[in-house]
Amino acid sequence: MNILVINCGSSSVKFQFIETSPEHIASNTDRLLAKGEVERVGSSEALVTYQVIGTAAEQAVEPIPDHTAAIRAALQRLIGPGGLVKDHKEIEGVGHRVVHGGERLQSSMLIDQDVVAEIERCIRLAPLHNPANLKGYRAARQLLPEARQVAVFDTAFHHAMPPHAFHYAIPLIHYTRDQVRRYGFHGTSHRYLNYRFARLHGHDRSAYKVITCHLGNGASMCAINHGHSIDTSMGMTPLEGLVMGTRSGDVDPGAIFYMLHGKSTSPAELETELNRHSGLYGISGVSGDMRDLEGEAERGNDRAALAIEMFCYRVKKYIGAYLAALNGADGIVFSGGIGENAPAIRARICEGLDVFGIRLDPEDNADVQGPEKLISPRGASPEIWVIRTNEELLIARDTVRCILGIPHPI
Repeated sequence: MNILVINCGSSSVKFQFIETSPEHIASNTDRLLAKGEVERVGSSEALVTYQVIGTAAEQAVEPIPDHTAAIRAALQRLIGPGGLVKDHKEIEGVGHRVVHGGERLQSSMLIDQDVVAEIERCIRLAPLHNPANLKGYRAARQLLPEARQVAVFDTAFHHAMPPHAFHYAIPLIHYTRDQVRRYGFHGTSHRYLNYRFARLHGHDRSAYKVITCHLGNGASMCAINHGHSIDTSMGMTPLEGLVMGTRSGDVDPGAIFYMLHGKSTSPAELETELNRHSGLYGISGVSGDMRDLEGEAERGNDRAALAIEMFCYRVKKYIGAYLAALNGADGIVFSGGIGENAPAIRARICEGLDVFGIRLDPEDNADVQGPEKLISPRGASPEIWVIRTNEELLIARDTVRCILGIPHPI
């Protein structure tokens, strides 16, 4: 089946065109045929990037007033003369990344009006993401009326968390009435990393206990017990947990009250500060990009060095916590822009964890090429891996399963 995977942000649309089927899934022979991105949606000078796999990427600047125009630009490149398909009917399904599914939307599913209404109810939980995700769905439904539309939720994988992990220790009415709880995010990435770790070992994902570290501008970790998420670092929103590019991560609620009462700062201003001006950027004062900070630290920038140290320390603390929650682990997986591409950061995170058997092979850690590599010594336990995440592949696979009515694996 030909599946179009769409990931809509407030001003961007990323897409991939993937050929997959139950047979492809079973043999791991799905094919990425093309990919692209539309940046600066809403602009008269939007940047459209498109690449057929195996050829050079093409770029064009054109007016893209809205998400419908962005998806139309993608389809114009996929369909027709010179395209990969001759007719829009050859695109059988569209898989949409949807950030928040709330309490009720606990797995990938075909989108109908009831699902749309529930995604709309979750806007208050993800006001920056769900509206854009819905715009992508409505545009795709208009432009591809015969394709089946499927929602794949970032939160779905974490619905396996037990109550003692997802509840906050606040009056229970805030959960029963207001749905305040830990939801977790990056679920599709964590699920993929667990799948690949198991596949590399020739067994089902239910055979292992794995700690997955999705480390990028947004960063989260997950404790996975035999295929099920039992805890994750992000909470009710993506603000909780690790130090991130511009997000604060864990902060004492009392500090929030102090900042609100101690200065003329409004809740809206503080929310913006914690989401967009904190994290690596807030500490360093220079950048939220780890690559920039490593260079700054080498040049003697103490604030950049402190930001790096805080980032690594927070990841290390969560590894220790999840080793306790899992009673040990078979593997620790690094992924995301930082996790895949920053060997010095991986080394600093793992340093001093030898009491848990965590060791890196310095040469392997320094030379990671390709989508996946073991970076701990052979025979060490837990194994330490770098695995390139592939959320789009799982979205395409879930789309096929939903269309055909095939039960989802763990």
